[in-house]
Amino acid sequence: MTDCIYEKDCSCIAHTYDRYNKLIVSGKGALCTDSEGNSLIDFTSGIGVNSLGFSDDEWIAAVSSQAASLQHISNLYYTAPQIRLAEKLTARTGMKKVFFANSGTEANECAVKTARKFGNLQSEGRKNRIITLVNSFHGRTMGSLTATGQANLQQNFGPVLPGFDYCPAGDLKQLEAMTDDNTCAIMLELVQGEGGVIHLSREFAQGCQKICRQKDILLIIDEVQTGIGRTGTLFAYEQYGLQPDLVTFAKGIGGGLPLGGVLFGEKTADVLQPGDHGATFGGNPVACAGGCVIMDRMTEEFLQEVREKGQYLRERLSSIPGVCDITGLGMMLGFRIAGKDSKDVVKAALDEGVMLLTAKDKIRLLPPLVITRKQIDKGLEKLMKVAAK
Repeated sequence: MTDCIYEKDCSCIAHTYDRYNKLIVSGKGALCTDSEGNSLIDFTSGIGVNSLGFSDDEWIAAVSSQAASLQHISNLYYTAPQIRLAEKLTARTGMKKVFFANSGTEANECAVKTARKFGNLQSEGRKNRIITLVNSFHGRTMGSLTATGQANLQQNFGPVLPGFDYCPAGDLKQLEAMTDDNTCAIMLELVQGEGGVIHLSREFAQGCQKICRQKDILLIIDEVQTGIGRTGTLFAYEQYGLQPDLVTFAKGIGGGLPLGGVLFGEKTADVLQPGDHGATFGGNPVACAGGCVIMDRMTEEFLQEVREKGQYLRERLSSIPGVCDITGLGMMLGFRIAGKDSKDVVKAALDEGVMLLTAKDKIRLLPPLVITRKQIDKGLEKLMKVAAK
């Protein structure tokens, strides 16, 4: 990266990210190119966003066409792409309605508000506490940050919002003991992505649902990172035999444009009324046009390929000397390399031409769902070089 770009970034942009020394200029599929002409294999998909990789032809055509006819209009009016995408989501999931936002954080804020209104209406304002899991991550705005069960991320931003309790993942007895007449919802990530790519057990997830049904508590599933094919099914909750009351999603649905939302089940479909919530850019027609392409690509054949490539990736990883503690589902995997710091591995791998992520003390893989086996092999060969050093 040129010194000029670096200096301008330092002088003009708030450094809330610890950037790598790369200026990315173009990409196609699972490959991108930096300003010096180096080709990089992408195992990050923009932190789970570029589900179809860089510059998918069909996605480009859809968003370009929509931008040329209507790039934005307020949600006081109807737009066809928004309605088409909502129909696709509800038809595939059996959920009843959708609210569109711009990000996972916004989606989780909407879910929290919905759960609290649902509980408050049931109890004259007393049933409004939400239980989340220790080590969870739900976002960085004040509501979603408070929902996040990681005290270190909340440090220096207090006081956090009241009304949240945190239960260790896997401890059903404690979860049941924590739920009372003031609990309105339990909120879960089925794979704790930012928490280290730790997947919940089926027994625990189903136990959470049982508690919710017995006590008339809403079950919220945060699928911001796990949704839209990432784990090999449209949503990860399908693999757990769950039927949530609220499902949040984002990242992969936009394919690179800001798009997220909440799916509402039978109990929650009509909780929010005009004036209760909103998002100026939520359901933007250009983003929704791209989202329709993403949803159309999520056929059973496509998802089967994701499952197969996820298993292939796991098997190939396990064959690399030093790789251990592989966790996650589908094409959302985390692992360690014995004796090596994950941040050092990611930096060294970037020098070799492969882009990786971290998640706490693990290395995290979120490759584009369209990555080929040949690209997986080549990327892991580069990782193997790093592991051997």
